[in-house]
Amino acid sequence: MKKIGILLVSALFACQPENKEVVSEFTGNETTYDLQTASDFSVSGAITFKERKDGKITAVIQLNGTSGNSKHPVHLHRGDVTTANADVALLLNPVQASTGRSETTFNMLSDETTITYAQLKNLEASIKIHLGDVGDARNVILVAGNVGASFAKANPTGRT
Repeated sequence: MKKIGILLVSALFACQPENKEVVSEFTGNETTYDLQTASDFSVSGAITFKERKDGKITAVIQLNGTSGNSKHPVHLHRGDVTTANADVALLLNPVQASTGRSETTFNMLSDETTITYAQLKNLEASIKIHLGDVGDARNVILVAGNVGASFAKANPTGRT
């Protein structure tokens, strides 16, 4: 009886499909920055920049505290969060309020300058996510945070 049980277990494992290797489009290099509340709205979150094998960068934003059907514009600004009238380096895909999520893949800034993951980490920049893109909502920043060299400058020990 034990022999039959062993044969059945052996046969079961022999019929299992081979594990297929998961091929990722990412190199494994990624950096996450916290985004802090910047208004009376109770919203927070983070942005993660991931280096892709094709030389592009994928930015993934996840916010907490958003809801509804609106879309929140996302800007990568030159300079840190305190820089007045900072130039917009890149418009990222808006955050869907219902999920709090946005994903953008890029390798070029708005001025058509190419950018790599390593260059982004050295760029003095900040992320600002607005309540809306028109009227008064355009001036409301839900969350913001320093990224790249601006983060390193504001946090020389690397601690937040």
